[in-house]
Amino acid sequence: MDSTFIAFRTRISYFVLLWLHVAYGDISYSFPEEMKRGSVIGNIAKDLGLETGAISNRRARIDTDGTDKRYCDINLKNGELIVADRIDREELCGEKASCIIKHELVLENPLELHRISLHIQDINDNPPQFNDDSINLEIQESADRGARFVIEEAHDADVGQNSVQQYSLKKNDHFVLVVDGNMIELVLDKELDREKQQEMNLLLTALDGGSPQRSGTVVIHVTVLDANDNAPVFSQTVYKASLPENSPLDTVVVTVSASDADEGVNGDVSYDFGHVSEDVKKIFSIDRKVGEIKVIGTIDYETTTSFEIRVKAKDGLGLSSYAKVIISITDVNDNTPVVNLKSLTNPIPENVSPGTEVGIINVQDRDSENNRQVRCSIQQNAPFKLVPSIKNYYSLVTTGQLDRELVSDYNITITATDEGSPPLSSSKTVQLSVADINDNPPVFEEQSYSASVSENNKPGSTLCSVTARDPDWRQNGTVIYSLLAGEVNGAPVSSYLSVNGDTGVIHAVRSFDYEQFRSFKVHVMARDNGSPPLSSNVTVSVFISDVNDNSPQILYPAPEGNSFMTELVPKAAHGGSLVSKVIAVDADSGQNAWLSYHIVKSTDPGLFTIGLHSGEIRTQRDISESDSMKQNLIVSVKDNGQPSLSATCSMYLLISDNLAEVPELKDISYDEKNSKLTSYLIIALVSVSTFFLTFIIIILGVRFCRRRKPRLLFDGAVAIPSAYLPPNYADVDGTGTLRSTYNYDAYLTTGSRTSDFKFVTSYNDNTLPADQTLRKSPSDFAEVFGDCDRSPEVGTHLVSVNSCSPVRNYWLMMDSTFIAFRTRIFYFVFLWLHAAYGDISYSFPEEMKRGSVIGNIAKDLGLETGAISNRRARIDTDGTDKRYCDINLKNGELIVADRIDREELCGEKASCIIKHELVLENPLELHRISLHIQDINDNPPQFNEGLINLEIHESAVRGARFVIEEAHDADVGQNSVQQYSLKKNDHFVLVVDGNMIELVLDKELDREKQQEMNLLLTALDGGSPQRSGTVVIHVTVLDANDNAPVFSQTVYKASLPENSPLDTVVVTVSASDADEGVNGDVSYDFGHVSEDVKKIFSIDRKVGEIKVIGTIDYETTTSFEIRVKAKDGLGLSSYAKVIISITDVNDNAPVVNLKSLTNPIPENVSPGTEVGIINVQDRDSENNRQVRCSIQQNAPFKLVPSIKNYYSLVTTGQLDRELVSDYNITITATDEGSPPLSSSKTVQLSVADINDNPPVFEEQSYSASVSENNKPGSTLCSVTARDPDWRQNGTVIYSLLAGEVNGAPVSSYLSVNGDTGVIHAVRSFDYEQFRSFKVHVMARDNGSPPLSSNVTVSVFISDVNDNSPQILYPAPEGNSFMTELVPKAAHGGSLVSKVIAVDADSGQNAWLSYHIVKSTDPGLFTIGLHSGEIRTQRDISESDSMKQNLIVSVKDNGQPSLSATCSMYLLISDNLAEVPELKDISYDEKNSKLTSYLIIALVSVSTFFLTFIIIILGVRFCRRRKPRLLFDGAVAIPSAYLPPNYADVDGTGTLRSTYNYDAYLTTGSRTSDFKFVTSYNDNTLPADQTLRKSPSDFAEVFGDSNVSPEVRTCFIYPVKDV
Repeated sequence: MDSTFIAFRTRISYFVLLWLHVAYGDISYSFPEEMKRGSVIGNIAKDLGLETGAISNRRARIDTDGTDKRYCDINLKNGELIVADRIDREELCGEKASCIIKHELVLENPLELHRISLHIQDINDNPPQFNDDSINLEIQESADRGARFVIEEAHDADVGQNSVQQYSLKKNDHFVLVVDGNMIELVLDKELDREKQQEMNLLLTALDGGSPQRSGTVVIHVTVLDANDNAPVFSQTVYKASLPENSPLDTVVVTVSASDADEGVNGDVSYDFGHVSEDVKKIFSIDRKVGEIKVIGTIDYETTTSFEIRVKAKDGLGLSSYAKVIISITDVNDNTPVVNLKSLTNPIPENVSPGTEVGIINVQDRDSENNRQVRCSIQQNAPFKLVPSIKNYYSLVTTGQLDRELVSDYNITITATDEGSPPLSSSKTVQLSVADINDNPPVFEEQSYSASVSENNKPGSTLCSVTARDPDWRQNGTVIYSLLAGEVNGAPVSSYLSVNGDTGVIHAVRSFDYEQFRSFKVHVMARDNGSPPLSSNVTVSVFISDVNDNSPQILYPAPEGNSFMTELVPKAAHGGSLVSKVIAVDADSGQNAWLSYHIVKSTDPGLFTIGLHSGEIRTQRDISESDSMKQNLIVSVKDNGQPSLSATCSMYLLISDNLAEVPELKDISYDEKNSKLTSYLIIALVSVSTFFLTFIIIILGVRFCRRRKPRLLFDGAVAIPSAYLPPNYADVDGTGTLRSTYNYDAYLTTGSRTSDFKFVTSYNDNTLPADQTLRKSPSDFAEVFGDCDRSPEVGTHLVSVNSCSPVRNYWLMMDSTFIAFRTRIFYFVFLWLHAAYGDISYSFPEEMKRGSVIGNIAKDLGLETGAISNRRARIDTDGTDKRYCDINLKNGELIVADRIDREELCGEKASCIIKHELVLENPLELHRISLHIQDINDNPPQFNEGLINLEIHESAVRGARFVIEEAHDADVGQNSVQQYSLKKNDHFVLVVDGNMIELVLDKELDREKQQEMNLLLTALDGGSPQRSGTVVIHVTVLDANDNAPVFSQTVYKASLPENSPLDTVVVTVSASDADEGVNGDVSYDFGHVSEDVKKIFSIDRKVGEIKVIGTIDYETTTSFEIRVKAKDGLGLSSYAKVIISITDVNDNAPVVNLKSLTNPIPENVSPGTEVGIINVQDRDSENNRQVRCSIQQNAPFKLVPSIKNYYSLVTTGQLDRELVSDYNITITATDEGSPPLSSSKTVQLSVADINDNPPVFEEQSYSASVSENNKPGSTLCSVTARDPDWRQNGTVIYSLLAGEVNGAPVSSYLSVNGDTGVIHAVRSFDYEQFRSFKVHVMARDNGSPPLSSNVTVSVFISDVNDNSPQILYPAPEGNSFMTELVPKAAHGGSLVSKVIAVDADSGQNAWLSYHIVKSTDPGLFTIGLHSGEIRTQRDISESDSMKQNLIVSVKDNGQPSLSATCSMYLLISDNLAEVPELKDISYDEKNSKLTSYLIIALVSVSTFFLTFIIIILGVRFCRRRKPRLLFDGAVAIPSAYLPPNYADVDGTGTLRSTYNYDAYLTTGSRTSDFKFVTSYNDNTLPADQTLRKSPSDFAEVFGDSNVSPEVRTCFIYPVKDV
């Protein structure tokens, strides 16, 4: 129905559009302005013949053009046209006779347009108004009767009869009113007299013709002007004022005042300076109106003390007079004292005596009187003072003894303070240096020095640096270093060390050897370069530190080739048993001698270990039968030096209990191929035991016979070769062999085959810690080195120098005597000067050349010519004054030093004196010099201006006087101005009375004959030659004001385009005045115009140009009518009219208005349907107003022209909301102007939805993955369907289609959220039950009728590790007996068995891994990680247990991992017959022949051992008080006793600190039992007297040391070096 209706309405619209062009017309209404809002204008419904209801139904409305205001509206209830806003005809139409407002009535359905014309009638609501509240007229009292004066007419905003109709003037004695059209003139009916009446007020009234009548008035103020016949007169001839210097700017100095009997312009007095210098103009200014003289520059009393200024007073027409102003400047304390250094002795010798004069100071202050008085002082902390001298001179003298080493420079601040209020002060810093004398010897920074150098150093290497300081200066403080003569170990000290004489750096001359000597001392002397030179000495101790330059030396085992070094290791040795020991030494000391032992290579790496620091070789585990009999060890011995040095040795070990078991000692290898190995081993064991027993008996017998020759035995027949000792080592018999004072005690024990030695401790005396070797002060070595004066290394005689020695240089003594003498003379001269000195005066002319001689000052003072130079004669000035003369030191003449201009220095003063001072020194004298400067005639007279202008009325009477400013001459006296002369003329003569020069009118002027004239005035001085100056007096004859300005046109017309730029000249009006000067100067102004016109136009008051100053808009006003007034200087005026026509410019873009719109539009609307009405307006005119409309091409709409500027917006194609739901239609309107302007409006249209689209899923199918054992209600996935329709048509609802999964309804497995499409699991899934299934989901919209679509969802169930592995083989315990046989001959890697397991899970959860958790022998079997195969890890040996139990764990790869375990029993056997009972794997070995053999061997060995013990005990019992070494008898050292704090070293280490000692036992000497090599102590603390016990302290334990053949102990005590 809607589409049918719209199509029908569209056809009707086209029909009506054709009819309207004929039927529609205008409707006019006429009514008065200012009707109230809501007043009825007329019934437009009746006038158009419309029903009242049709006005509302057809959406009737009043439209205006563009932005025009809407003044009327329509009442939709009754069709009446009513007033909508205030209507003021004067505001709308101004002065137009006809005022019409145009509106439009718009009706829709069908579209109609009616033009409405509203004629506004004028009412008398405005009174007449004059442009100004009062009119001022200035009329000369000499104006003739009948003179006319134009008056500006009144203005009335109303028109027609309501405008101005007549004027009336209130009755008076002098003027009448004449009206001619718009010209209103005031006519002088009776002559004016300024003496009777100076001014009058006239009342003028304007009346309109309205009813009631309205009127307006203006007051005409007439001023009667006087003639200019009086010059200004000052109130004082001379003005005097006092002004302090530095007065602030704008300070009023004095106010001059002059009065003029005339009035108006003739009586307006202005002030100005007369002839003054440029300097005065920079300092003072005068107010031209008030006469105030103010300060505009800086006033300085020191530059000028007074000013004399000529002031001129002048009236408006040029008559003038003069006065004098004298300004005295008073002094202000504004200058700080200036300190000048006139003489200075610098530097000062430090031995100068107190009271010596070292400088002369002069103080100047440019102020005067008390402000000039100055006090001087210096700071208290300096050994100087100021002594007053002549005038402002001071002497700077010393007050105490100087010492350059304490203070080498003095910055003396001299402060000068004046007596002003407030006082001012300044300061000057004088820098004095103290000259040096060599009175200080060099002093070393330290009392003694120590240096450390490593042995094997390079010759020339730096050891240390000594530094001595000498506080003296330059050569007195220059230090030179040298070595004092002496010897070190019998050689000159210079063969060991050298010292750099300049830097003090000590170098090594040779390479040192720590093993040769470890320290020595030298003496270094420091000497300065003074005269005489002073010196001092210091001791330098040099300590030589050890370097790791010796490799370790292995003492045992001896080097290969000397002897056969083989050790026997019992087969029954347990782990940790001592097997042997490697003994090594290192010739170095300290940490370089710390040795460490390492097994580099061995036959069986895990069998033996060696003590890191002890060198003891021990078994790492129990010896087993499988171990090889022959064991070869390669041992490396390393020291702790950097870099480390090392040595290696080989150690051969035999694992055997009897040598009989070894067929050949040097070839320990044996044939293992013999199958009767056990029998041979038993025979060897018996043989070895028998041999060993026999050997022991023989040894005991030998020892018994040679009990005083102890030997060291090693449980075997091999001894340490006595012939070998390392380098630098020797027997201790006789003198001491140790390089350090160490004591050692050695103990030997018996009864242990694994421990041969017991090392107790070291008795180091005063051992220096390694980290503090050379960090001690020299006093720490007093006991070692003794008194340095008695040093055995370097014998040097030290010479002590007393730093307080009274010796002085002869010349310094002479200087001090001279200075003291000069000081006494100075004080005498000081007393004499006050009476002896006076002033010297010279007089000479100015402008003398530089170098001209003024006089001979040496002769005038009675001085020799040479004394002028010797006494440093000089000319001084006060402060910053310029120095105009100087002195010739060769001949004593006073000469001109700079140009001297008397006028510049003294100005107009009659006397000009320059004061200087002559200063002489040695002794100090001061002479004042006065230079009298004489004037010469070097300046001509000058007038203040080059041209003097006089303006004189032609009515001036004969005898009138006009003052002329006098000339000025910079010279003084006779050389100044003496007379004046005026060149002959017809009208004027000159009268001179002192300084008053007057021009007197001798004949009356006539402007018509001569308007202007030039007179020549000359001024002459009295100098020789005579000089003169001239000035031209320009006389202008002034006219009387008897003519008003006259415009060149009565009406000016101009055309102006709107939007003209600012300052555009519209038209130039021109008026001329027959008068001249002020009377003929015409100025222009607007007459009566509105404020709007004043904001748009301006008129140049001088030229008459009317310019644009505001915005001109044709659409607001099309023309302007402006009244222009021309006025001369004294008030006469006339008027003209200017009419400006405004032309239209295309400056308004079209405006698009949306009048009607159907929104939204159904998407199934038919093409051609009207959806909106558009109106286009353009405020321009003619072609600029013509508009074309268009819209973009990509929208299914178009514009169809309708009535006037109306357009219909209609569809052009089918709409689809799902493709485009909104249209932004841009309507563009372009006018026909040049250039064309355009604008656009965007109309937003929405398309209403229809349910024409079913929901569509985003994917063709969905899949979801869920882990088994999921929680019911968990989310699987989400399906999404889109419906492009809107609101309920696009709302999608989801549901599951009916179906079955494994015979159960699909709803028992899944559910779907109807709003979101999220699918949830209803139950928990089991991967082992089923792995996937499919369901169907339907999406339906809420439209009418509803539309729907379906999608398939596949659900995949993923496996979870919820099943443990199941072991299939071996079967679980209790079910069957699982035992495997393993052949004894199985090699490494042989397959023994296999564990078989499965897992119900899938994927990586079913990946199984196998691990042996526990086994009888962990290193025997291994299992495949993934295969489960059990294999042997190595070959089966006889020592392996027959019964092997394995616990195997099977793990899956799940997260978390699950596992199962099983037990595997393995029997190592080749035949089940060997196993009597399967579950008990142990078997009886009593029947083995091997056991019998072993028992026989055990009995044999036991018998041997018992016999050996009995023999030993017997020997020890017989000689129990004579302990022997090792096996030399039957008595051993009690193993239970050791000295305090000592214990047995058997097993773990017994020393409380990590000490390593090497001990050696030698044969063939009964007086030397032990050789002690060295100690490897690290950071050993000194242990003074700790072990200084006598041998008797151990008598009870060891017996008498003097008679004991077994043990001799050597106590070696430290001896101090001398």
